[in-house]
Amino acid sequence: MSDAASQNGPMLAADGTPLKRSLARALRAQKLRALALIAPLLVFILVTFIAPIVDMLFRSVENQIVSETLPRTVIALEDWDPSDLPSDAVYAALAYDVMEASERRLHTRLGSRLNYETTGMSSLFRRTGRGVDDVGEDFAEQFHDLDPMWEDPATLAAIYGDPDWVVAQSADLDGPGERFASNAQARQFLPESADAYRSFALTIQQLDDDNPAAEEPWNTFYLALWRDLTLLDQTGYDGPNADLIQAAAIAAQDFDGLGPRAAFEDIDDDWLDLEIWATIDAFSDPYTAGYFLAAIDLQLTPQGVEAQPEDQRIYLLLFQRTILMSLAIMMLCVLLGYPVAYLLSNLPSRTSNLLLILVLLPFWTSLLVRTSAWKVLLQQQGVVNDVLVWLGVVADGARLALINNQLGTVIAMTHILLPFMILPLFSVMKTIPPSYMRAAKSLGATNFTAFRRVYFPQSVPGIGAGCILVFILAIGYYITPELVGGRTGTFISNRIAFHISSSLNWGLAAALGSILLALVLVLYWLYDRIVGIDNVKLG
Repeated sequence: MSDAASQNGPMLAADGTPLKRSLARALRAQKLRALALIAPLLVFILVTFIAPIVDMLFRSVENQIVSETLPRTVIALEDWDPSDLPSDAVYAALAYDVMEASERRLHTRLGSRLNYETTGMSSLFRRTGRGVDDVGEDFAEQFHDLDPMWEDPATLAAIYGDPDWVVAQSADLDGPGERFASNAQARQFLPESADAYRSFALTIQQLDDDNPAAEEPWNTFYLALWRDLTLLDQTGYDGPNADLIQAAAIAAQDFDGLGPRAAFEDIDDDWLDLEIWATIDAFSDPYTAGYFLAAIDLQLTPQGVEAQPEDQRIYLLLFQRTILMSLAIMMLCVLLGYPVAYLLSNLPSRTSNLLLILVLLPFWTSLLVRTSAWKVLLQQQGVVNDVLVWLGVVADGARLALINNQLGTVIAMTHILLPFMILPLFSVMKTIPPSYMRAAKSLGATNFTAFRRVYFPQSVPGIGAGCILVFILAIGYYITPELVGGRTGTFISNRIAFHISSSLNWGLAAALGSILLALVLVLYWLYDRIVGIDNVKLG
């Protein structure tokens, strides 16, 4: 009975556990060991390949600098009518934002970002950063004249700081102390000035390591205080220094000074330009399609998407030129590389190895040196033109323009990328048995027929591999087109490099790179549908 039961039960391993469970555990351990072996490679690929691509895609739509640098202004502009200038409340919000941004050295970065959309924004924000210190100065003087307590940092800290924070700060006037916490009553009855004081206090603590209770606030704070006292009712306020606030509320009605709009007009007349405000409003969202629109010669305006001015439409032309010239370079490499690879694969090993060294020789020379050599060879007073003139092919006064144009780029890049076509072809051709050609000829085929119907189809996988290598490398080249391409022979990659290193418009560079990546993926998909990626071999 026991033997029958054991035969009808689950099969057991040597240790007594069910065999199925034991096999699953062993398979799981094997997979974990395999994963541990490839984990360093996976991490390397994630860090050096996947992460940069993800970062590029994010930068192409990221636009948080406007909303982070001008948070109050962005909120105040939500109900703005673009047909008229913003209200004083918007200008006041701009004053508080720019004051804090100038202290944190962020206003110039914001100006540079918006300057990509509207020329002059960079200089406008630089001038505003220098002049915003004076906004509210006339109100500050009148408050000081009204009562010297308005000039006392401890008094202001008592009004706008949380009672517990004020007690903690009074014990240490030398350092920044605890992080600022605002008074609830101040936020209720004096919202603008409470927010302005909070901005001042946190900036003083974080940047200067100073105690706000021992420092006089910015002039923009007094502008906010004047607006609170003249626009809101403080009769219900019963917090610290209530009598001082009630007296100031009465006196502030008669204060005379530049309002927010007039103060910005005094800094720069451009702040009365609707286009400036329309640009800020259009790019206030944390994410934008503006970079991608600019990359296809469009622009984002308050009226919607519009075409760029005709003299600024360059990117679609560059994309078209990059694709067509890369295809031309690829085809030239096929035409020039196929006979060389065929010769190398059919010569004796001693001779083919010697010639193969000549093919690899360019890899041992700097790319910059090779490109510079072509500049010497192809210029109008260069070696190529001199030889043509000596042979009588061209007249001395009609030398060919072989450099600083598309022809120069194609010649130089074909020479540089030709080894990447020869090597895959050679490796595939070496695997084709010579007996196949002899068999075809023995059956009556001519040399050309045997090559066309027997040899060439077997070499197609090498052509496919070489085409992919050459095309992908060509489409991303920028050093050679920059040196020999001139105005008409540069690629889209040259513009990407310009925006990364010179104009610092990383968002547009990321958008151009993303579109280029998408084009390559589309062409790869078409290649797979037409040729088949499974037919690509390296030998």
